[in-house]
Amino acid sequence: MESETRMRVNENGRVVIPASYRKALGINVGDEVVLRIEDDELRIMSLKRRLEQAQRRIRRYIKPGRSLADELIVERREAAKRE
Repeated sequence: MESETRMRVNENGRVVIPASYRKALGINVGDEVVLRIEDDELRIMSLKRRLEQAQRRIRRYIKPGRSLADELIVERREAAKRE
């Protein structure tokens, strides 16, 4: 895959993402993407990859074997008992 390519913006402001780029980014038909402007550049990331990135960042602060989801369920059950 080329690391750079040129595309034209059509009259509706649309740009086609080449198939090789979509494949490399794991973007499939119907997927949501996140657009972000950073350092005067437009960055495109699949929502799935964005979530994976967030999960990796959070894991740095969570001890192995700890489940935040399980902790949340326990807290919610305790709160429901008090209602």
